[in-house]
Amino acid sequence: MPAINDARILIMATHGFEQSELEAPRQKLRSTGATVDLATPDGEDIRGWKTDHWGDQAHADRAIADTEAGDYDALVLPGGQINPDLLRLDADAVQLVRDFADSGKVVAAICHGPWMLVEAGVAEGRRMTSYPSIRTDLKNAGAEVVDAPVVADGGVVTSRNPGDLEDFVQKIIDEVQNGDRAGAAS
Repeated sequence: MPAINDARILIMATHGFEQSELEAPRQKLRSTGATVDLATPDGEDIRGWKTDHWGDQAHADRAIADTEAGDYDALVLPGGQINPDLLRLDADAVQLVRDFADSGKVVAAICHGPWMLVEAGVAEGRRMTSYPSIRTDLKNAGAEVVDAPVVADGGVVTSRNPGDLEDFVQKIIDEVQNGDRAGAAS
């Protein structure tokens, strides 16, 4: 496992991401020395959602279709209702999630972000959490759903909402540096 300051981390999102769920992980992970890139469907900048209105733009570094899991140590999936609902219709985005999970790399999703894990077939048999409104989706996909600030199971990290961001990002750091990909939940 790489030290966090040597890690390469990908955030994948599109318009309507929850502002804090992209910005906080990006800022904190960069502050550790990690390289953090943002992939969007077309490689163009995207606009967030902040509380009850459109938020700020986030600079994109690359297009999802031009991105490979092998170039990164972890994938972060912000929530917001709009963002993952659009991304789960993007075959390249779904395949990229599957590629990260299949290669044993850290995949972290917060709030509505676990919808991407369901779409990619990653939820089955895992212990997970999410925003309350999508917990039935996780359960129907075969996950053991719990209500906890952060859950890690075999390299898949999930969290409930922006109030859990500190725990979420710290668990990403822990998993990148020391993660047990054998399936142990914590």
